[in-house]
Amino acid sequence: MNSARLDPLTSWNADWSGLRVAVLGLSVTGFSVADTLAELGADVLVLTERADEEYARLLPVIGARLWTGSLDEVPAELVDHRPEVIVASPGFAPAHPVIAWAQREGIPLWGDIELAWRVRDKVLRPDGTPADWVMITGTNGKTTTTSLTATMLAAGGLRAAPCGNIGVPVLDAVRDPAGFDVLVVEVSSHQLWYLSLQNGPEPLSPYASVCLNLADDHLEWHGSAAGYRDAKAFVYQNTRIACVYNKADAATRLMVEEAEVVEGARAIGFDLGVPGPSDLGVVDGILVDRAFLEERRSSALEIITVDELSGYGLAAPHVVANILAASALARSLGVSPADIRTALGTFRLDPHRIEVVATAAGVTWVDDSKATNPHAADSSLAAYPGAVWIVGGLLKGVDISALVAGRGRRSKAAIVIGADRSAILAAFSRHAPEVPLFEVDPAQTEDVMAQVVEVASQVASDGDVVLLAPAAASFDQFASYSDRGRLFAEAVRNRIERDAGGRDDATGPAGA
Repeated sequence: MNSARLDPLTSWNADWSGLRVAVLGLSVTGFSVADTLAELGADVLVLTERADEEYARLLPVIGARLWTGSLDEVPAELVDHRPEVIVASPGFAPAHPVIAWAQREGIPLWGDIELAWRVRDKVLRPDGTPADWVMITGTNGKTTTTSLTATMLAAGGLRAAPCGNIGVPVLDAVRDPAGFDVLVVEVSSHQLWYLSLQNGPEPLSPYASVCLNLADDHLEWHGSAAGYRDAKAFVYQNTRIACVYNKADAATRLMVEEAEVVEGARAIGFDLGVPGPSDLGVVDGILVDRAFLEERRSSALEIITVDELSGYGLAAPHVVANILAASALARSLGVSPADIRTALGTFRLDPHRIEVVATAAGVTWVDDSKATNPHAADSSLAAYPGAVWIVGGLLKGVDISALVAGRGRRSKAAIVIGADRSAILAAFSRHAPEVPLFEVDPAQTEDVMAQVVEVASQVASDGDVVLLAPAAASFDQFASYSDRGRLFAEAVRNRIERDAGGRDDATGPAGA
């Protein structure tokens, strides 16, 4: 449906005027979509259950209309609009009533990534071509790898913009008048699912792409592990130069093998082991490249040592893996090992990613609130074996048993928080009954982290690590994972200040 109207719309300079578009959602992504389409002259109706006051004020200014209300049923206003295409924000799952209705009606569904690709030529490079795209996904490590890659590209003299799921909408980067050589696009499985629906005349074709890893996550959104996997795999579709995959994760290798790519695209592997030709890896504590050099069958290029990374706080195994993936992407674009090394000397992890909050009385407190699923928490526990583990929140339909039976059983103790704590307690009971358990009542949201820190301070002793790696989403008790991490850090510092002042008024552990 509507192919005759939509197929020609593959350029900023195409005729978008009067195109009837419904935009679902009014977050930062939804607003960027509405703003772009309004600038193009489309007839834009935005539908959302709740509207941010600032965005709601701006919509009529840019020439778009707003409807707010329940989307549990298809609004009459949407039907009356007779949209020729619907552009949905990533939060709208395939089973959402409006999405299901659109598919029944044969109305094309786009995400913001599809729209951004179609208008990518708004600002061109000096040679008259649009910016190249590098696509990054994976269950964990996306944001870190996106930031790393952009930093490496910049060190190599390229104008690079990290965008997408990292927080800056791709459409904002596409429309930036400064222009870029490369867009480093972090894409979620939600965005990739919408992208996979497209069969237009000029499908997205990234310069290079990577799926960092795969583990069950967002199953309630995709409906199954297979659906989640298939969405992630779409990142490799139509890749032109380099398909980077994780040699330690067979699922990513299979994705590359099955992908329809541009002829000549190479498969580039990475892991923490000794690399083969066409791989990046680690040899005797040195990160090396055996993929992007002529003599790759007999030699390798040194990038940086693990000891150097340790001095930058970047030596945790999963961070080293992210560095190798980013290095592969940067090398595919011609960035030298020396420039990559320079970039790593300036790079620092974002807050709430294995961030050391404080060390006091021999106890190190680590905030990895970004570990919002078991796969991410597994990496954290691998970096800090034997830690006092703070775990819990919303599990999003994912079973935590394997994590508890594996890394979790080595914990000195576990402090369980959050709405889904019963499932976590049951997993410990079955798989790690020897680990002491402490439970913090989730009803006490305002001071939950203060209580957690009090419990941890009673359990931890000289030489221990207290690790916040929840393996779960935060929205049951906190505004976001960053809010959860911030409150944890505040509670830690408050406790240390009290101890330093000789006013240790801590209570005993919560009930086990």
